[in-house]
Amino acid sequence: MLSSLTPDQIALLAVGATGIGFSKSGFPGISMLHVVLFAFVFGALESTGILLPMLVVGDLCAIGFFGRKADWSHVRRLLPPTLVGILIGWAMMDRLNPEYFKTLVGGIILALTAVQATRLLRPKLFEKFPHQVWFSVFLGLLAGLTTMLANAAGPVVALYLIAVSLPKWELIGTSAWLFLVLNILKLPLSYNLGLISPDTLLVGAALAPMIPIGMLSGKWLVTRVSQTWFNAILLGFTAIAAVRLMGWF
Repeated sequence: MLSSLTPDQIALLAVGATGIGFSKSGFPGISMLHVVLFAFVFGALESTGILLPMLVVGDLCAIGFFGRKADWSHVRRLLPPTLVGILIGWAMMDRLNPEYFKTLVGGIILALTAVQATRLLRPKLFEKFPHQVWFSVFLGLLAGLTTMLANAAGPVVALYLIAVSLPKWELIGTSAWLFLVLNILKLPLSYNLGLISPDTLLVGAALAPMIPIGMLSGKWLVTRVSQTWFNAILLGFTAIAAVRLMGWF
């Protein structure tokens, strides 16, 4: 698989691998970059098996950089419904039309992004619903489905963590631990579906050194923006990811 790649394809994959690191540094909307580039080279379904071990590498790097700031109460709150969503997604993987699913999820993310952007301008609006049980259950299920079917749950989790007003460093650390657990649990499921093989692992290993490079770039940006600008940038990237999921570009 690796030997059959052209120089142009390798360049695209290197950019995508760098994007994994950047997205893990606090800008999960950028995750659509590596999803799109890897799907372009390998196909939508096959690329998920190549990406998943690379995402685990990115999670480990993120924990090394940011993990000490995690808020475990939100990890515990999101983990159960997210695990249920992963199992549902795994069971539906060969039955669900991924394009319809992506359009639906993109629309939901875009609507939630608009609500959160409104809350930034009018903090009293929708003040209570992020802290209600149904909100964490709904977004957890959505994150589980999205991460299993498209490796693109970062924007969903980011919306939840922004909504509960988590500071930027705690947001990044909490996301890192949550996604490490989720992505490790997804490994045997993807292997069972035949998506992970020695060939896919070799491709991931060759591209993995680009991940910490992207993460360092993201960390440089995070240290230079205020909490307000961080939230605004994060919502902007999330909106772009939602529009891309919907197939508008």
